[in-house]
Parts: sequence; structure tokens; C-alpha cells
Amino acid sequence: MPSRTTLAATTAALIALAAPMAFAAPVPKPAAAQAAAWDTDRAAAAHAADPGSVTASGSENDASGPGAVADGDGTTRWSSNFADDAWIRVDLGSVIRVSSVTLDWEAAYGKKYVLEVSKNGTDWTTFYTEDDGTGGSVTAHTYPQEVTGRYVRMRGIQRATSWGYSLYSFKVYGGEPAPASTTRSNLALNHPAYGDFYQHAGNSPAFVTDGGRPADLKADRSRWSSDWNANRWVGVDLGATSTIDSVDLYWEAAYAVDYRIQVSDDNRTWRTVYQPSASEVAARRADVKSPGDAVGRHDTVRLPTPATGRYVRMLGVERRSFYNPAPATAQFGYSLYEFQVWGTGGSANAAYPALPKDPGGAYTTTFFDDFTGSGLDRDKWRVVRTGTEMNPVNGESQAYVDSADNIRTENGALVLQSKYCKGCTQTPAGTFDFTSGRIDTNTKFDFTYGKVSARMKLPVGDGFWPAFWMLGSDVDNPDVSWPGSGETDIMENIGYGDWTSSALHGPGYSADGNIGKQQTYANGGRADEWHTYGVEWTPEGMTFTVDDRVVQTTSRSKLESTRGKWVFDHNQYVILNLALGGAYPAGWNKVTSPYWGLPQSSVDRVAQGGVKAEIDWVRVEQKK
Repeated sequence: MPSRTTLAATTAALIALAAPMAFAAPVPKPAAAQAAAWDTDRAAAAHAADPGSVTASGSENDASGPGAVADGDGTTRWSSNFADDAWIRVDLGSVIRVSSVTLDWEAAYGKKYVLEVSKNGTDWTTFYTEDDGTGGSVTAHTYPQEVTGRYVRMRGIQRATSWGYSLYSFKVYGGEPAPASTTRSNLALNHPAYGDFYQHAGNSPAFVTDGGRPADLKADRSRWSSDWNANRWVGVDLGATSTIDSVDLYWEAAYAVDYRIQVSDDNRTWRTVYQPSASEVAARRADVKSPGDAVGRHDTVRLPTPATGRYVRMLGVERRSFYNPAPATAQFGYSLYEFQVWGTGGSANAAYPALPKDPGGAYTTTFFDDFTGSGLDRDKWRVVRTGTEMNPVNGESQAYVDSADNIRTENGALVLQSKYCKGCTQTPAGTFDFTSGRIDTNTKFDFTYGKVSARMKLPVGDGFWPAFWMLGSDVDNPDVSWPGSGETDIMENIGYGDWTSSALHGPGYSADGNIGKQQTYANGGRADEWHTYGVEWTPEGMTFTVDDRVVQTTSRSKLESTRGKWVFDHNQYVILNLALGGAYPAGWNKVTSPYWGLPQSSVDRVAQGGVKAEIDWVRVEQKK
């Protein structure tokens, strides 16, 4: 293996250009010294862009020219000419794979803008679109998009103020991919990396090939971190068939006790070429510390026999345990700073595949129910029961049961009604005072992409929680589960008459951290009147509507750039339910008694038999 000095020099050649992030003063370091610092600590950028390499459409005055975004001084700024279509461009000096871009806005920020990359400064490709900017510091990660080029620019679409666009700094991270090599080298550097579930955009697989790691193998930076599941993997595309003799794994404290190194020719069929011995696994298993005392480790894996393949991955089998506190233990995910693959071969032409696009075409109805029959159509709907199809969730007070008192058709509509009887309802999950209704299309109609809509009338009152939503069909797979399955909340109401909400939940953006919006009805409308709620779900994003008025738009590109993995590329199923109390209502109404999120006045309403959600129809349209 080359010495650490050689690695630092190599990193210096593999440029990652940006304004310094954390230097005490903007004093340039010699190239080798700067690269060495970055090789072990990516809290600072590898190389400072020459302020003279930054150009713009114009500036407010000579004192606020474009070079200010790359001068290393966080108090100076570029301020554009007063035009919506103003732009600023950084010349990186050579073509690199861009891993992220950070914009530090002054008060005059962009409401709408795009980030674009170009190899020649003429032909531009958009890799990030902001349609509702709020200023501050914005980091757009590129994973899993292929973003390579010499030039990166911010092109404004709409200013947030009457002034221009104003940036303190414009930071670009990345590096040149390792080229094909006939001599032994790290073939993985700045190559496309892949994985399954990761914690959020700042811990994506891309970090394992960026060349950065903290010297103490403890700091929280430049690392991939899986979700909390033992069966997780991360790997790299070397670009061409390669001969691999060793792998270096630089772990954070959450390392794998047991794992496999595997190779593949097609990124689908894998061959195991290494696994730790039983004694090694036992020693790693015995190394249990508190999270604050634990540190990472460096595994140099020399393969018994050189392996050939284009793709290499680490497949986790067992996670490390931590005292939490002693003698109790807990396990988290896997966390890896750097994945180096040593050998010959490879190619710098390795690239992430293009993200899927909306195929276009006309929509046709593939599912419809207007509830005009004498009862629920069980060829279309599954009735969900607490303790059987599901367990209690979210601290809600009701048990879902299969009863005409709670689920029925009436006057051409589906009625979901809640009932109250103290201690009357026995289920495998316990005894409940309330019953209610929940139905879904799971196993009846699971689908990918389309327009999903329903016309509904909702109850108003603190803690009443009707919802129209979808779950990923793999939610019951223990290797996926929630939120890895994805959840699409088309409409939720927690008893307020003037607003509802929509949201997306997934790894890195779940529960209170969801990607969501509230909407207030147009023209003084109310939740207890008939309204149509919908979402258009495509490979490129989600658009939520109320009465055909757009209330939330979330693109796949922005979601993955800023939050986490897009998990809406597989089947979901439709759910309708009426819950009582629980986390979401309680977070707003602050009620803790007599039930969490459900005050006595609402309990009285349920006891009087007057709480129901009505659904006129449900429709799914798809492009065929």
C-alpha cells in the first residue's frame, strides 16, 4: 500500500474546489499540506477556488463582485444586479465529480433558483431545483445523480426580495474520479457509490469514496451511515472489470462485527471473497463501550486470492453493540468513513445511471369505488383490525374493528365512524374504550405511480384524526419496515376546521421531521364540507392538491439532495382511517387527559355517536 504521504499527494491532484469552510484566516496552504489536511478531515474544503475564476451576470457595485464568494472571508459577499435571471458561475479548473454544493445566503436570497453543471461552460444540466427557498445556508448533495463538470453555477429564477441575489460563499465539493490504472492504486476514489438504506442525505453512500476521513476515526463527518438494520450494504462501481487484491475500511465507532466483502460483474449477482474469521468476529463482538468512549477502526482486508469484478461492496451481517448505559446494550447502524479498493483496472468513466423520468402519456382510471353498493366491496378493500393486521400506533386511543357500526356504506358514501364504550373492546393488543374504522387496498390493489384522489367530508373537533394516505407495500418486510417503506400522507386532519396537511415520510425525513405542508381552504372553506384531496405521484416527485389547487410539490431531486433516500419507486397501497387522539393531535392541542390528544369534550362527542368521516369516492389513475 502507498504511504500516507503518497495518498495525500494523490488527493491533492484529485481536486475538490471550494471556498474554505473553517479556516481561521484565508491564508492559502501549500497544495500538498492542504490536501493532507483534507485527506483526514473533510470539515475544511480541499482547495480554495481562485476568486478570479468566479464570474457573474452582473454585480450591484464593484465592492460586491463575484470573487467575494471564494475569498475565504465570510463577511464579504457577491450581490447581483437587480434581475430575477441573474447568475454566478465557478470555474473548477478541471472536470470533477461534484458531490455537494453549499450556498451561504445573505438576506437577499433566492426564492426560486437552480444549480447547474457544465463541462464546457455552454451546455448546462440542472441537478438541483429550489422552488421555495428561505435563505440561510443550503447544502445540496448530488447523490445519486451523475454530476460531473468543470463549471457550476447558480442561476436565479425568482428573487425573494426587491434587491438582487446575495451570497457570502459558494462552496463546491468533489474530486476527479480515479482513472484506469495498470499499477496498484485505489480504484474507488471519487467513483459512484451505492447502498440500500442510509440515515439522511449527509450520510449517503457517496461519502465512502470522497477521500475524506477524520484522523481520530471518531468525528461526525464524511461518512456513510446506514439505518438501524443488520442487513445493510454499501459498495462502489470501479467503472470496468478490475483485479482487486485488498480493501481498506475506515470505520466510525459503529462498525460491523461481522461482514462480507463481495464482488460483482453486474451489480446484481454477488460473490463473497472475504469474511472475518470466527475468532475475529468474537473479538469484535466483545469490544463493547459506551457511545461516548467508542472509536472507529481501520480494517485492511487482504484477499486470499485476487478477485475480479467491476463492483465491490461491504455487506453488513452483525452490528457492534454499545453500552446504553451499562449493563444494557443497544445497536445502531453501520458507519463507514472510507471504502478503498486496491488493485489494477477500473475506469474514470463510471457513472451513476440517469434518474427515471415521467414517461408521459394519458391517464386512465385503474381503480375506482363510489361506495354505492349495499356494503363495503371487499374485493377492493381489506378491513384492518387492531391486534390482527396491525398493532396500536402513535399513542392513538381507538381499536380498529370490523363492524358495520364503524365501517359501512350510507347514502352513496363510505362512513368511518368512531364509537365509545368504557372497557368494552377486547383485542389481541389489549382493551380499548373506543372503536373506529380503517380500510386499505393492500393485497387488493398495490400500484406504482399515478394520480390518487378522494372526495371527503371530515369531522371537526380536537383530536379527531381522519387520514387519506398510502404506505409502501414492503412495510411488513423486517429488512425494510417503516419509514424505509415510504409513507405518503395525501390528507390528514386533526380536528381543526380550517386546515389539513400533506406529508412524505422516509429515511431521514420521518415523524415530526417529515416533508410536509399545511393548507388552508380557499374562500373560507371548512374541513366538514366536501373537498377533493389528491396527489400526482411520478418517478420525478409528488404534487399534492386540494380541490385541484396545488398545496405541496416535492421533487425527487430536491428530496434526495437535502433530506434522504427517495423510497417512492415501488408499490404503495391506499388507506382510509379515522383515528382518535395520539401524537399528531396532542402536539397541537397539548391535551393529556382524559386521553392523549383527546379532551373530554371530544370524548363526549364520540359517546353521543356523532363523529364520522365520509368518503364519496376514491380514484386511482395511471399512465398505461
